[in-house]
Amino acid sequence: MPGPVAHGAAASLPGGTGTAYDVVVPAGGAARRLGGVDKPGLSVGGRSLLDRVLDACPDAVTAVVVGPPRPTVRPVVQAREDPPGGGPLAALEAGLRHTTAPVVLVLSADLPFLTGATVRALLAGAAGADGALLRDAEGKDQPLVAAYRAEPLRHALDAVRAERGTLAGLPLRALLTRLSLRRVPDPTATASFDCDTWEDIEAARARIREHGTVLDEWITAAKAELGIELDVDTAALLDLARDAAHGVARPAAPLTTFLVGYAAAQQGRDVSALADKVAALANRWAAEAAENADATPEAAPEAKPKAKPAE
Repeated sequence: MPGPVAHGAAASLPGGTGTAYDVVVPAGGAARRLGGVDKPGLSVGGRSLLDRVLDACPDAVTAVVVGPPRPTVRPVVQAREDPPGGGPLAALEAGLRHTTAPVVLVLSADLPFLTGATVRALLAGAAGADGALLRDAEGKDQPLVAAYRAEPLRHALDAVRAERGTLAGLPLRALLTRLSLRRVPDPTATASFDCDTWEDIEAARARIREHGTVLDEWITAAKAELGIELDVDTAALLDLARDAAHGVARPAAPLTTFLVGYAAAQQGRDVSALADKVAALANRWAAEAAENADATPEAAPEAKPKAKPAE
């Protein structure tokens, strides 16, 4: 997978708006409701929450992850807030030091269903304002799912620091009142769904396995694992597979073998090595299903809209 463009290189926003953007992902929270585990590293659909967020903005000029170092599929700049665990404003300041683009996308590290469409809507909304943030189905602003113009954001952070003497431990509302922001609706609460509890993780893992989404989720995960970019016509491939195999009932199998073969041909790599990588991915999916079965023996929970006030 291609890495971020070097600082200062030309880049365009999705949708052809012609403005470059960076992304800052605050990922240094304590995850107390998850028992202190490394939440951004938790797996949903065989991919970490952090990787899922980064995948939603592949054309960011620079991607900055603020928090303890952790592996990512995409190359990123690692940064640390001062003090470590100092909260969202301290994380924003630390991340901004590594950005140069005129617009900065700020994304929480625990958004399993964030999509490129939401990213494009936020970036478009930031034009002509200090920024744009997502508003969930309950009418709550989500300042960690937002696009900000870099200069107003820096000025606002400087003003908060001058007034309070520090950014550590301060809530996001101390910053938002100093900015003129547009709201982008999220009527289904899909993009704004975040994972604060184990129930949220279980719900996210169950949701990706729903009939209407499981194949797209699997194909996306397999492409990321194989390091390939390819538009897959799922319906055509499944029709072909059914014809060739006389009605095979396991549609993920032909799609997966196709992706492995494509990657082997494109990269000149050994098929067995690539197959081992995707087999390991499949095993992670199976392990998640087993965890969910143990946690919810009667029925998996649904990913329901949640109202979460700005910090």
